[in-house]
Amino acid sequence: MDHTFLQSTLRELQVIQRSPRFWATFVTIVLIFALTGPYGTLDRLMPGARLGYWLALHAMAWSIAIVFSIVAEILLRGQIASMFARMMIGSVVAALPIGFGIALIDFAFFGTWPTVAGSLHQSIGSIPLCALFCILSYMTMHRQIAIAAGGTDLAEAKTISASAPEIRPGIPQPPILSRLKPENRGALIRLTVRDHYTEVVTARGRELILLRFSDALMEIGNTEGIRLHRSHWVAADHVAGLKRDNGKLFVVARDGMEMPVSRSYAEAVRRRFG
Repeated sequence: MDHTFLQSTLRELQVIQRSPRFWATFVTIVLIFALTGPYGTLDRLMPGARLGYWLALHAMAWSIAIVFSIVAEILLRGQIASMFARMMIGSVVAALPIGFGIALIDFAFFGTWPTVAGSLHQSIGSIPLCALFCILSYMTMHRQIAIAAGGTDLAEAKTISASAPEIRPGIPQPPILSRLKPENRGALIRLTVRDHYTEVVTARGRELILLRFSDALMEIGNTEGIRLHRSHWVAADHVAGLKRDNGKLFVVARDGMEMPVSRSYAEAVRRRFG
């Protein structure tokens, strides 16, 4: 398995794991199902067993749906522009193993022997729940997932915001900022190639935009900076220093981010920051 893919998957899973909104939603849904007892569980199970049943079922279903949605979100970035669409595809595909998981849980609680036909029926019935899960996840965590997709967690994003200057009133903004969501428009910090996208990092956040890197460089306006690599550009004010590791040159940003410098740009970088 590709090491970068594994890192990206673990990073985005950690975003969900650390989200209070996610856990609050999970607990609320489990309690609603346990109290209302849908699908005949109100009559067939005592309150404690009913809570255990729905806790086990939702823990299994949500875990599978999360993994599938995150994997699809990462694998389909080059083919599908919408993060929501990528996550929805993964969530719907997750309905198949979830159906077999429900059959096993039913066997544990009711003694109903699982069959392939019954499991497939459960899978079809799980599709609406998987779609609902995707909608809830996207609404509450899409921005955090986008940050993690770029290799930066929320703590680093706060560091960026604290360490970089804000745009001052009256100074023309770089044209590329008009492509960002209003809440992400701040002082330009760096640009990075991400598959077919350009990741724009500002003092207020980060965002992936469908724009060639060469075109993005033409929209940085009067922002003073330097290109480091065919995939990296950084604002001069955000550079903390240089670093060498195994003979390779890196630029260290003020937020701790290390960006590689290619040979064709190394001399210019050393003259500027060495």
